[in-house]
Amino acid sequence: PAVRLGLSMVQGLSRAGGERIVGARQVQSYESVDDLARRAALNRHDLKCLAAAGALASLAGHRRQAYWDVAGIETKQHMLRDAPVAEPPPALTPPTEGENLVADYASLGLTLGRHPLALLRPRLARMRFASAEDIRALPHGRRARAAGIVTGRQRPDTASGVVFVTLEDETGCVNVVVWRDLGDRQRRELLGSRLMGVEGVLEREGEVVHLVARRLVDHSRMLGRLETSSRDFH
Repeated sequence: PAVRLGLSMVQGLSRAGGERIVGARQVQSYESVDDLARRAALNRHDLKCLAAAGALASLAGHRRQAYWDVAGIETKQHMLRDAPVAEPPPALTPPTEGENLVADYASLGLTLGRHPLALLRPRLARMRFASAEDIRALPHGRRARAAGIVTGRQRPDTASGVVFVTLEDETGCVNVVVWRDLGDRQRRELLGSRLMGVEGVLEREGEVVHLVARRLVDHSRMLGRLETSSRDFH
């Protein structure tokens, strides 16, 4: 099943431009990037935002082709603006999966493709990091190693300095408990990691599973240019 994202998620796209896209689309589907630009009366800024978000892939083929098509569109009115242009498309190399992931996160904050850690899984497996799915299947008291993108850090007022960290990978989430002493010793890793590795002991109480950290490692460099964000201390 396909997942569709709303135009409101495209970073930088104007509300007026989005409304014109929807309005003109109800009359007839778009045939090309040029057709979209003309019928929705989009300016260069809105077109670049759509290209960056990968929203023009169905019309252009891929992101690089979309950027090329947008660059060749004349957005100002003139006599020959609607005249067809016979120009063979250039043979541009499609972006790699990793490049598309970086662009998706930069423009949308997420991706509809594979999770970033799915691409890193072979490397993480060699480092003996288990996936969130594997962690959930472990028994109480088992030592475990997990790694994931940090999506949240919380320190409840009643927790006596304990920090709860949520790590996300391609199979789900791992809830990590960082006791105050460890948090004080490894403050940089705790607060600065975007991709965090955790060594600890599993605690299970019914369906609730936590990984109690004994060591934190910052592996953010493995994400390269990928931009991630976490919801911290709200």
